[in-house]
Order: sequence, then structure tokens, then C-alpha cells
Amino acid sequence: MRILIADDDPQILRALRITLTARGYDVVTAPDGATALSQAAEHRPDLLILDLGMPGIGGVDVIHGVRGWSALPILVVSGRTDSADKVDALDAGADDYVTKPFAIDELLARVRALTRRTVQAPESPTVTFGDVTVNLADTVATRRSADGRTEPVRLTPTEWKLLEQLIRHPGQLVTRQMLLTEVWGPQYTTDTGYLRLYLAQLRKKLEPVPSAPRYLITEPGMGYRFVPDELPDSL
Repeated sequence: MRILIADDDPQILRALRITLTARGYDVVTAPDGATALSQAAEHRPDLLILDLGMPGIGGVDVIHGVRGWSALPILVVSGRTDSADKVDALDAGADDYVTKPFAIDELLARVRALTRRTVQAPESPTVTFGDVTVNLADTVATRRSADGRTEPVRLTPTEWKLLEQLIRHPGQLVTRQMLLTEVWGPQYTTDTGYLRLYLAQLRKKLEPVPSAPRYLITEPGMGYRFVPDELPDSL
């Protein structure tokens, strides 16, 4: 059973890692929201323990991001005691909420309860939109031509990373900051020119009419959204 812990307090990360590892859990940690999203996509945890008040991408945004492609249980562990914060987290898709400071026995009980009803997302999603089929596991994209033949679509490694971030959040707004952090790194969060360039390239390769995109949509001033033909419950 794998648990991802996301918290910007290194002492809490260390304490929870030691405690949960001692009880037989496989533990992965993340010190911020951007890392939490990438670790969730890479390691496919059975449970996410999440702090709300992290730098950069906050906890509620992480919940929204994860919920775009996964139904894994999310346990919020936060020092925020205001009921509005709890409501925001639960409305975003969190399954439970524990306020800091917490008793370790209570936390372990919540972990056991949530992991008993874990629902796994498919490990190797294949997504089809329009004439395009994308296999994220094998990094293979194909396109059906007008005469019915299936032809490969050649994408660069950077194009793949960008497309994967969008596809794993179907129907969800993916902010420019999140995309820049995940694809290029946190030092590039203001370089929006990269996004415009690579989105234009992806549209030329994947959209029926690149100048009027149907699937890779720009949300002005905010980010981008992948809109499939039908929104699945989870990928």
C-alpha cells in the first residue's frame, strides 16, 4: 500500500514517513503542490495525505488536479481550522479532513478507513478524441486518416509531457504555472511563451482545425483545458 504525503513542513514529513513506514506502508513524500502532482502521476499512490497551505500550488489546487484523473482517497491534514477551508477542500474532492495538531492514532485510523475503500485508476490510460488516439503508457499517438488508415503522430518529449498533463486532467483547468512547473521546472513559471509555442505545435499535429481548436482549449489569462468528446468519470 503506497501513501503520498505532501507537506511543506519537513518535520511533519519525516515524522509521518517514519510512522507509516514502520506500519508497513510504502511512503513517497512531496514538499510542495507541484511535486505532489508529479509524484501522484508517477507513483500512483493508494492514498494522498495533503496539507493545504503549501507554497506555489496550494492544497485545494492539488485536489482539483488529482481529481481530474484519479479517484484515489485524499486525506487533508491541515492547521487551518476555519470551516470554510474544510468545506473548500471537501467540495474540491477531499475524502476526509484532520486538523493539526493531531493524535497519531486518530490519523492512522483515518488512513485505514480510507485505504479500505481505495479505487484504483487505470495504470495505462488510452484516450481517444476525434481521429486521434493517445496511449500515455507507451507514449504512442496515432491518427486516423481520411482513407481510414492509422498513421503515427510524432511528438517531441516536451510535447508529450505537456499533452500528458492536459489529458490527465480532462475537462479541468490546468494553470499556466502548473504546466510550466511540471514540464520545464519551477524556474520557468513566468515563461508563458513556451506554452504558446508548444500548444500551437500540438494543435497542428492533433486538432482537426488548428486555428479553431476543439480539444486543446485556451482559458485566457489562466491556462489550458483538454476537452474530450465525452468526459469520463476517471482515466
